[in-house]
Amino acid sequence: MSNSKLKEKWRVTPHCPGVYLMRGVGGRVIYVGKAKDLHRRLANYFSPSHATLENGKTRALIAAIEDFDYYEVRNEQESLILEQKLIKEYRPHYNVQLRDDKRYLLLRADRGTDLPRFSLVRLRKDDGARYFGPFVHSGALKETMEWLNHRFRLRSCCARCPGSEDYRHCHDDVIRHCSAPCIGRISAQDYRANFSAALDLLEGRGLREYLNELFLEMQQAADALDFERAAKLRDIRENVEKTLEPARRFARADADLPGTVNPEKDLIQLAEVLRMPPPQIMECFDISNLSDNHIVASMVRFSYGRPDTSAYRRYRIRTVDTQNDFASMLEVVKRRYSRILGESGALFNKPAGEDAYSWLLELRAQGKSPITVPDLVLVDGGKGQLAMARRVLAEIGLQSMPVVGLAKRDEELYLPGHSEPLVLARDSGALRLLQRLRDEAHRFAHNYNELLMRKRVRESRLDGCPGMTLRRKQLLLARFHSVERLRKLTSEQIAELPGISHTWAKQFCAWLAEH
Repeated sequence: MSNSKLKEKWRVTPHCPGVYLMRGVGGRVIYVGKAKDLHRRLANYFSPSHATLENGKTRALIAAIEDFDYYEVRNEQESLILEQKLIKEYRPHYNVQLRDDKRYLLLRADRGTDLPRFSLVRLRKDDGARYFGPFVHSGALKETMEWLNHRFRLRSCCARCPGSEDYRHCHDDVIRHCSAPCIGRISAQDYRANFSAALDLLEGRGLREYLNELFLEMQQAADALDFERAAKLRDIRENVEKTLEPARRFARADADLPGTVNPEKDLIQLAEVLRMPPPQIMECFDISNLSDNHIVASMVRFSYGRPDTSAYRRYRIRTVDTQNDFASMLEVVKRRYSRILGESGALFNKPAGEDAYSWLLELRAQGKSPITVPDLVLVDGGKGQLAMARRVLAEIGLQSMPVVGLAKRDEELYLPGHSEPLVLARDSGALRLLQRLRDEAHRFAHNYNELLMRKRVRESRLDGCPGMTLRRKQLLLARFHSVERLRKLTSEQIAELPGISHTWAKQFCAWLAEH
C-alpha cells in the first residue's frame, strides 16, 4: 500500500483505546502495539516527527509497513490483555517484550475441597477450579487477594485439607484474621459461605457497597488522625477498583473483536439504519467553548465515508456571549447553509414549487453548485441540539435536508420524528462511522479553540479595555511595565502620560477595578 493510502487510512482511525497490528510484505504481522488513543499513537508512524525518526529501529519499522489493522477496546486493561494475546499468536519481528511464555496472573479459586482457597497462577487448566482474569496489574491483584482473605476470613495456607497438625505451625488466625476452620472455630459450611461471598464480589455483585464501606472506614481513620491507616485503606480501595475493572477475555479468532475501518461497508449499514441511500457526503457540527471569550464551532465533511479535509470549516461564534450550545449550534448551521443557498442561487433560479434542498441536489449532480450540499447532517448532541438544527434549517427553507443527532454520553442516535433514541450495537459499522465523523468535528473545533487561546495568551490583558489603542498600550507598558503596577495608580498619575486624557484615564482605572 502506498504511503498516501496508508495516511488516508490512518486519518479515519478513531480516538479511542485499542491495539494495532503493523503488516509487512505479504500481510505478515511485524509489530503489535497498544494505545490509549489509536489515532494519536498511529500518527507516530504515518506523520512522524524528527525525534521519532532519529530511532533506527523505528525508522526500519516505518519503512517496512505495508498495511495495518487495529482493534478497538474499552479500557487500558483490555488493550494490555489483547496486546499480549496477539504478540504470542503472531510473534512479530519488531516486538521484544511479551514474546516469551510468561503470562499475566490469574486468580484461581479451588472449589474441589471442603475448605477452598485463592491462589495465583499463570496458566488456566481444566481441573474444575474457577479462574478469574487475566489481570494486568500484578501488584494490585496481590493486594486485592490479601484483602479478600482478610475481609472474608479465608485461609491462605497451602495444605489441601488442613487439620490440627497444620495449625500448630500456622499463625494466620492471628496475623491475617483467618477463621481457622482447620480446628473447628468455624464450620466448613459457614467457611464455604464466606468463600462464595468472595466469589460473588469477584463477579462484581455488591462491589459498590464494599467500596463505599472502605471509603467510610478511610474517612473515620482520617477523622481520628490515624492517617497511616487511612492511606492504607485508600490504597486497598484503589487496588480493588483497578483489579476488578471490567475487561473482556479475548479468545483465538474472537468474532466479537471490532476490526479495521471499512467505509464502504459502514456506509451501507448506516443507510440501512436510516432507511436512505448511502450518504455520499456527510457534514458534522461541533461547538467548543472553553470560556466565554472564545466560543467556536467546527464543520467537518466526510466524502464516501472518508475525511475530506479540504472542505473543513471553522467558525467564531458572533451572536452568543455566554456558553450556550443550543444558540451556538443555531448560528453556525444557519451561517453554513445560508451561504450555500446564496452562492448556489437556489432561491433565485429554482423552478417554482420545487423544494430548495432537492434543487441543490440537482445542482450538485450537474456540477453547478460552488458548495455541494450534503446528503446527511450530523449534530453533536441529543434531542435539544437536533431540534435546534432542524429549526434553523426550516427557517432558511431546507427543512427536507436529512439531519440526525448523536449524543456522546450513551452514543444514542436521535432521529427526527422519533421521541426515543435509537441505540445501535457498539460494534456496529454505522455507529463507528458516525463516531468517527463526530470525533473529527470535536477534534477540529477543540484545536481551533486551543489556537485562539494561545493567541490570547500572547496578547496583553489590556487589549480588552474599551478605547485601548496600540499607542496607549505601548505608553502604559513602557512606563509602568505590568498590569499589576497599573492597578496601584490613580487616574491622575496615568493621565500624566502624553496622549492620555483625564477622562479616558478614569475609564481605564474603572475597567481595571472590574477586571
